[in-house]
Amino acid sequence: MIKQTAFKPAWYLRNRHLQTILPNIIHPRFPKVAKERLELEDGDFIDLLWSETRSPQTLLILHGLEGSVNSPYAKRILNYCNQHQIAAVLMHFRGCSGEANRLLRSYHSGETGDVQQVIEHLKTQGITDIALLGYSLGGNVTVKYMGEKPTDPAVRCAIAVSVPFRLDLCATAMEKGFAKIYLTSLVNRLIVKMQQKQTLFDADTRDFPNPKKMRNFWEFDDNFTAPIHGFDSAEHYYSSASSRQFLPSIDKPTLILHSRDDPFMSPEVLPLKDELSDSVTLELSDHGGHVGFVANNGLLPTMWLQQRIHRFLLDQGLFADSN
Repeated sequence: MIKQTAFKPAWYLRNRHLQTILPNIIHPRFPKVAKERLELEDGDFIDLLWSETRSPQTLLILHGLEGSVNSPYAKRILNYCNQHQIAAVLMHFRGCSGEANRLLRSYHSGETGDVQQVIEHLKTQGITDIALLGYSLGGNVTVKYMGEKPTDPAVRCAIAVSVPFRLDLCATAMEKGFAKIYLTSLVNRLIVKMQQKQTLFDADTRDFPNPKKMRNFWEFDDNFTAPIHGFDSAEHYYSSASSRQFLPSIDKPTLILHSRDDPFMSPEVLPLKDELSDSVTLELSDHGGHVGFVANNGLLPTMWLQQRIHRFLLDQGLFADSN
């Protein structure tokens, strides 16, 4: 089902770039969390951050490209969970917790194996009901996980925000206009990570180019993401990892929150109604930017996403509001 969202932007924040940038300028306080390092089967590790509340019902949060607990949206949802006594875990993708991971491989938009390992770990901690919440790249991972094969029985539902449904179209869209600013920032951060792994590259038998020569996602993914993670090319990676193709197979309640004016994407990225399974609701707004959705209370900007996410969880019979 596709429906219009109830989100209304602040009257002075209808511009998609303002919606995208402002939430990253207004930094919330750092949440109270507990850190846990999860050792993975291949010798690598993932760092998890737990909210203050522990419960058999737990929200598993996946951040976006080069995100972390320092991302404002991650701090906001963790603070919200602490305020409302919601048990939550932020999963840092490999190499995103402030310490380089041990292997040459890292994470990418279609990596769901690590998510399953974290889910298995959560179940050993007495967690029986899991809701997935993914932002941007994490949203793509969430949608792909929910639709690529039968999900883990412990996973009850999912929410995905600002999903890059077609990675190829998004990579191209970000080379145009003001979006180049976002592109440059993200690619430069990826380049720094590759430079930090120089010893691992030196030990590899393959010939990799100088990462500083990469200028866009197509080049970076063709020369690094694809060969490191077992894809033939950027095109092969994009076609395999894009979540849009997995939407028809989703069989558990899944809410996708998306803005038509998302500057990271073109309109062609959005799926059509007949591509969605009966379990998927795509809520669209005309304004909202990329992981923005800034409303207002009087003249003060307010962040709408946390309340909408919580309402969906309550509708699924999870995380009853104790306040």
